[in-house]
Amino acid sequence: MTEQAETRRAPGTPCWVSLMVHGLGTTEDFYGALFGWEFAPGPEPFGPYVRALIDGKEVAGIGQLPPDHNLPMAWTTYFATDDADETAETIRGCGGTVAVGPLDAGSAGRVAICSDPVGAVFGIWQAAAHIGTRLTGVHGTPAWNELVTRDTSTVGKFYQSVFGHEPEAVVSADFDYLTLHVAGRPVAAVHGVGRALPHDRGAHWMTYFEVDDTDAAAELAADLGGRVLRPPHETANGRLAVVADPEGAIFTIVRSER
Repeated sequence: MTEQAETRRAPGTPCWVSLMVHGLGTTEDFYGALFGWEFAPGPEPFGPYVRALIDGKEVAGIGQLPPDHNLPMAWTTYFATDDADETAETIRGCGGTVAVGPLDAGSAGRVAICSDPVGAVFGIWQAAAHIGTRLTGVHGTPAWNELVTRDTSTVGKFYQSVFGHEPEAVVSADFDYLTLHVAGRPVAAVHGVGRALPHDRGAHWMTYFEVDDTDAAAELAADLGGRVLRPPHETANGRLAVVADPEGAIFTIVRSER
């Protein structure tokens, strides 16, 4: 189902995803071909930046890294807040780190880049002119955000304390999974994978993008210079595949159960 979001998100709700890369133009080509994105410039709090659009609606952002920055390529999940400065202080008080900001992104809003106590990077966004993702439920739009970590017990309480998330655990001896709710609605999750956590990545937020056909999208991603890291497979929430773009940023594509 298509959803147009024209109002500010409730605090603690994922509201935006963005990616910082070295080759902005080639990255636009990849995602434009894969998801049908078009691009518009700005805002530019960290340098050159474009907003990805579907039918003129903002769905994600891509920015250009300075040449001397050799950071791992990764999609970043941003959580809505009504007060970025207050939330940043709470993050510090709960054992997290505020690496950048809070700072103003022109008239768009106020932003900070943070990490939780296990090192997973995320952003906070205080909306002004830019409220975040304006379209969901169609090909090329963010569908879900999930923290992949060693176990849920070490970090679930952090997000509960910072954002007021209401956690709901899956009761299972062999599946460590915590769904995070805002006002009774599931908005994100924490997935404990134990020793399966990649050593070269550590704990990280994973962005899921909706696609019309998981198999076709995975094949296209490979044809465009990306890699398929986990082939398409059925899950309780739809057909998934894990892929990487040409610069190595990893994301999940999903055809959700509809």
